[in-house]
Amino acid sequence: MRITDLNDGTNGFRFNIAGIKGLTRKRQAIKRYGFKWGDAMTALHLGKRSIYIEGGKRRELGNNFAG
Repeated sequence: MRITDLNDGTNGFRFNIAGIKGLTRKRQAIKRYGFKWGDAMTALHLGKRSIYIEGGKRRELGNNFAG
């Protein structure tokens, strides 16, 4: 398990827990709810807290690599 600060000055941290890599951020004003699947990351929005997990759609596309 490894937890490090974000180096872009925002309120959050990066994590690597049991091989699952991602980051979390706390927003100032905007509240969001739900899931969002992007090409590189999957996002879980819980009010002012957002959790991003590496993988996204590219993990699904990589299953059929080289045939």
